Amino acid sequence: MKPETAEKLKKHFLYPSTIWVSAEPYEITTILGSCVAVCLFDHKLSIGGINHYMLPLWNGSGLASPKYGNIAIEKLYEKLIIYGCKNDNITAKIFGGAEIIEKKTMNYNIGAQNIEIALEILQTMRIPILSSSLGGNLGRKIIFNTATGEVRQFYVSRS
Repeated sequence: MKPETAEKLKKHFLYPSTIWVSAEPYEITTILGSCVAVCLFDHKLSIGGINHYMLPLWNGSGLASPKYGNIAIEKLYEKLIIYGCKNDNITAKIFGGAEIIEKKTMNYNIGAQNIEIALEILQTMRIPILSSSLGGNLGRKIIFNTATGEVRQFYVSRS
């Protein structure tokens, strides 16, 4: 498949706690603060997918939703496999995990924990991380092209 230009792509906004995978070319936009988005892309089939999770780990009670990093990354990967993607052809790009809320103590840094779970799971899955933009104290807007794997990022400043 040839790279799709932004004008030809269908567009979708990805809300928190959701996953998007499509064999059709899409431009997926999401906004991240302490949340993390993992973009997976199969370079042989030109199929990509993205998640947007809010918390690092599902504790086993309630619904195992993509609100949690360990669930969101696993489900994103499973959806790519259903589309025929192969582990050896999949690469990752990771964004987010900022600490956008100022606090007096650093006991619970949710952004850092969201980053850590993504790095751990992708390493366990043996999926190489091609690029990342993680941490800091500014939010991010990312635009992911599911047909090329390209991700554009813009920092979102506090108003």
